[in-house]
Amino acid sequence: MTTPPDESAAELPSVAPRLRDLRRRSGLTLESAAQRAGLSPAHLSRLETGRRQPSLPMLLALARTYGITVSDLLGEVPAEQDPIVRADRMEASPAGGWTYWRAGGSGRAMQALRVHVPYGGAQDELVRVHPGEEWLYVLRGPLRLVLGDAVHRLDAGDAAHFDSVTPHRIAAESPGGAELLFVHTLLQSGAAELCLGDRDHRATGRTGRA
Repeated sequence: MTTPPDESAAELPSVAPRLRDLRRRSGLTLESAAQRAGLSPAHLSRLETGRRQPSLPMLLALARTYGITVSDLLGEVPAEQDPIVRADRMEASPAGGWTYWRAGGSGRAMQALRVHVPYGGAQDELVRVHPGEEWLYVLRGPLRLVLGDAVHRLDAGDAAHFDSVTPHRIAAESPGGAELLFVHTLLQSGAAELCLGDRDHRATGRTGRA
C-alpha cells in the first residue's frame, strides 16, 4: 500500500540535503538522530533522501534535535527582523489534524502560534515530553490540558504556563473544537532529548506538537 503524500508539507521547500548535512555535522548516526526526534530510522532516512516531506510537527522535532529553529532548518533568512505579523500573512498550516498559524517572527528564541484543536482528533492521546517552557491562552474552548497526572479544564480566557518536561496532552472538549494562542521556547541545545508520543507513535514515525 502506497503511503499518500503529506498534504501539510506540500508547499514546504525540500529540506532533505539540509537534514542530512545537519545530522552529519552533529556527529549523530541515523539511529541516534531518529531516536532524539521521535522518528524511526527508516522514516528519517526517507526525509533525508527527499522521498518524504516532513510535517510541521516533524520539522519542530528535527529542529530541536539539531539545536536550531524551524526557520533555520527551512533556510529562511529574513532581511530584517520585522516585529509585526499581519493577519493576512498568517497562512494556515494543517498538520496531524490540527491547524497552525505562525503568529511570531522568524529566527527568534520563542515560537508563537495560533492553533485550532479539533474535537476528537488523532492527537488527543498524544503525550508530549521535551525540554523548555510552554504558554497557552484559550481563545475559544473548552480545552482539556493533562499535566502529568493532573487534568485541567480550561475555558475561554484561561491560560497555562508550564515546564514542557512534564508529560502533557491537549484536547478539545466540545464538538466545535478549541482555539488557542501558544508560545514555546526553541532550545538551542543539540544534546536536548526530545520525546513526542507514545511508543506506538515513535515506532511508526508519527509525531505531533503543541
